[in-house]
Amino acid sequence: MGIIGTIIVGLIVGAIARFVLPGEQKMGWIMTCLLGIGGSMAAGFVGQMLGWYTVGQATGWIASVVGAVVLLFVVGKLRGGGRP
Repeated sequence: MGIIGTIIVGLIVGAIARFVLPGEQKMGWIMTCLLGIGGSMAAGFVGQMLGWYTVGQATGWIASVVGAVVLLFVVGKLRGGGRP
């Protein structure tokens, strides 16, 4: 997949992650795209390394969304810094 395909997939996965995670996330579409790409890469690496799925399986999409949600949660906590 080329860079354009990666960006499109990252944007889709990041948007789904922002929709799934409750609360308000204050970030633009570029950060959403980067978040989706990072979550996809992390979940893809871990899932394939552990042998849970191979490239092209639907499980990879689900894992990408889960990875992006986790990454979004971590970024939100780091940005928020524990404010009340």
